[in-house]
Amino acid sequence: MTDFAAIDFEKANECPSSVCSVGVVVVRGGRVVDSFYSLIHPEPEYYQWFCRRVHGLGPEDTDDAPVFPFVWEKIAPMVEGLPLVAHNAKFDEGCLKAAFRVYQMDYPDYEFYDTLAAARRHFGNRLPDHQLQTVAAACGYKLTNHHHALADAEACASIAIKLLT
Repeated sequence: MTDFAAIDFEKANECPSSVCSVGVVVVRGGRVVDSFYSLIHPEPEYYQWFCRRVHGLGPEDTDDAPVFPFVWEKIAPMVEGLPLVAHNAKFDEGCLKAAFRVYQMDYPDYEFYDTLAAARRHFGNRLPDHQLQTVAAACGYKLTNHHHALADAEACASIAIKLLT
């Protein structure tokens, strides 16, 4: 697989639909060719302290941000026809599906691949854990801004290039 889009969401609270930022990295022919980042006005519209602690975002960052449908309108053409890749794809796919549901959008049945599962198969017990930053480092990528959606999508793309292509 040499053509795909790595995606990462951060969310505002415990609800999967509460996406507050997204990062997308498009890979074609095994090379990064495009990227996109946006803040998103979350739905439901509140921040849980734990989520804020993880990614540092709050209402002051997203009050004026576009809602999900307007952000996805920009992403959809970028990822059209491509499988999506995420580290712990169950989380990001769950967020994507929930946001589509909340805004009553037709979900196009994106195909997801999981770099977490690929890392567990490839590295087994040779790593202390299979967290994004650990796997990225093992693949030769230094993740310096963990939990920023674009930085995480870039790390995921790097892992996928090494383990899925």
